[in-house]
Amino acid sequence: MDIIRFTNINALREAIFRAPLEQFVLIKLDDRELELDPHCVQRLTELASDVDSTLTYCYFRDRLPDGTVMDHPVIDYQPGSVRDDFDFGPLVLLNAADVLAASEDMNEESALLDGGWYALRLRVTMGKMIAMIPEYLYTATKVDLRASGKKQHDYVDPRNRDYQRQMEETLTQHLREIDAAVDTSKREEVDYDSEDFPVEASVIIPVRNRVRTIGQAVDSALRQKTSFPMNVIVVDNESTDGTRELLEAIDDPRLVVIKVSAEERLGIGGCWNRAILDPQCGRFAIQLDSDDLYNSPDVVAAIVEKFRSANYAMVIGSYTLVNSECETIPPGLISHDEWTDENGPNNALRINGLGAPRAFFTPVARRFLFPNVSYGEDYAMALRITRDYALGRIFTPLYLCRRWEGNSDAALSQEKINANNIYKDCVRSFELMARVRQNYDAAGGNRGGWFFPGASLGPWSFLDGGRQDDDIDFDDDFDDDDDDDEFDD
Repeated sequence: MDIIRFTNINALREAIFRAPLEQFVLIKLDDRELELDPHCVQRLTELASDVDSTLTYCYFRDRLPDGTVMDHPVIDYQPGSVRDDFDFGPLVLLNAADVLAASEDMNEESALLDGGWYALRLRVTMGKMIAMIPEYLYTATKVDLRASGKKQHDYVDPRNRDYQRQMEETLTQHLREIDAAVDTSKREEVDYDSEDFPVEASVIIPVRNRVRTIGQAVDSALRQKTSFPMNVIVVDNESTDGTRELLEAIDDPRLVVIKVSAEERLGIGGCWNRAILDPQCGRFAIQLDSDDLYNSPDVVAAIVEKFRSANYAMVIGSYTLVNSECETIPPGLISHDEWTDENGPNNALRINGLGAPRAFFTPVARRFLFPNVSYGEDYAMALRITRDYALGRIFTPLYLCRRWEGNSDAALSQEKINANNIYKDCVRSFELMARVRQNYDAAGGNRGGWFFPGASLGPWSFLDGGRQDDDIDFDDDFDDDDDDDEFDD
């Protein structure tokens, strides 16, 4: 079986038509050099045939410039794996008939900067089986040698803006096809003054073992100038390096220290829940990481003003990347100016984070609560809020995000990158399904009838549009950032 280098959808269709009649085609997605193991193709095709997979991929190895080889495991494709940077590896096996059927009306997509691969992948996997083989079947020359922390902000690089806009349009069209798009013309209203709060705003700082930076973070919060009462709530998650003692020594009545014990087993999300559920929490809960700083004394006032300028359940500002000395480092300002009120909630399913600092109308945050994890907890909350409520953006910098040798996301292992991606894809899956269900209910239970990849009939049978089980062909219907703020021990 020859390997077809993917360039665009039309070229792939022509290559399939020209090739000998085969059930599958082997596709190379980029220009990395490949060394296939002796039985790689046989293993891919046999398994794909056995399970009737439309897309099959596997673990592979990276060959580094010095000749050494490192394992590169990949992850399972979930219903919510709709981000355009999903890592299949450079080699995938596709069902030829499925490709031709899915791409029959996709002529314009060939002109996209990625040749239409993202659009094709989303379309061809709808309601189909995707198989990941957890076996190392080939070796690929590693091209991008940057650490994870260096890649984190590629999404907001101005040089990638045209590409990102095209990928946003591609996902939005896909969401419309599966009835998962949020209708931003219909937003739930919030009433900021429906209940009393002890203060107007609270700065929330979860912390564990950040004695080097927590004092500066708290100081930048206490130096905020506002015309309304505010406080600072620090949730100390059983620090052992002197952080708690440092906090206890700060003499300011506006500082509230919540002391968490190890037995509570809280991640960052759990610490946020402790803070927002505390009776001392204010009307608006505003994020500050324990190793970051507000860039002026007017940040809290600006965020509250943004809330009250319209009807937002969440507000997100912009930040500047700096080193430990607060000197700006590339790429500098991270403003997420790709956000639009009309489509931001839909594009949010494609990206890994929405920015910082993040702020929440406390009653809404209390309604949903954060997942008790230390990665992606704010992303999960943002997706849930933007399903129903408006989100306000501030595109001027409010926040200094410090990068130093102690950052937990500076150079993640492939296994840790995978674990993070698995969790966020899971969050996307839940949110995608919830949005489909919400649209399904709003339409009176009338749908076209397809299944999420890998979905069984059971709990998702509402997606079949009322078809009876005996009408279903099982062979066809099976199937920034901003958030890398984990606690360090």
